[in-house]
Amino acid sequence: MLEIRDLKVRYGGITAVDGISLTVNDHEAVSLIGANGAGKTTTLHAISSLLKIASGKIFFDGVDITSLPADKIVQMGIVQVPEGRQVFTKLSVEDNLKMGAYLERDKAKIKANMEFGMNLFPIIRERRKQTAGTLSGGEQQMLAICRALMTSPKLLLLDEPSMGLSPLMTQEVFKVLRTLNEQGTTIFLIEQNAYEALEFTDRAYIMESGRITLEGRSADLLNDERVRDAYLGGDV
Repeated sequence: MLEIRDLKVRYGGITAVDGISLTVNDHEAVSLIGANGAGKTTTLHAISSLLKIASGKIFFDGVDITSLPADKIVQMGIVQVPEGRQVFTKLSVEDNLKMGAYLERDKAKIKANMEFGMNLFPIIRERRKQTAGTLSGGEQQMLAICRALMTSPKLLLLDEPSMGLSPLMTQEVFKVLRTLNEQGTTIFLIEQNAYEALEFTDRAYIMESGRITLEGRSADLLNDERVRDAYLGGDV
């Protein structure tokens, strides 16, 4: 579904992403793991056309999307849940969801997608009339995911979905992501919580200083000594 070939992204004289290549297959859940500053968020922003790339190609369903604007990327079916949720704090939960459907013109589909998201996260239904700024961090993360689902994405990009969440809330979010993936949504996520990411995904890439240094099946990487020492605190 997604193919990145020799992607390079620069900030001034700094190369943040240095010639990476990766793939995400239809219906897969794939993670990109690495420390702060490794280039993970830059990679997601390049896919979503939020950053200009220096070189390389990005393909989605076989179509070259490298030069497409961000709104066209969303129309094709790629939607990102940004780091830090970035909900509209002064709008109601329901209006936040409607903002996620900005490009959708079918009112029946908007209603169906809203119901779908609130069925996944019942607390969002309970809070639908509240302003988003009154929600807890975990509830805001649920809202951000629901908002992303308002366009029925083929590929869901998630930037640090567990950031700032309690272990219990993290489990709840990943439980819903697993349900989404089982129902057919392809997922590509970046995470510092390597254990949760590897437990959830089919395959994973390890990123260090803008480069992919390791890749493989998530179950194998969980038992890889290099990954255990660097990201999992030794024993798991």
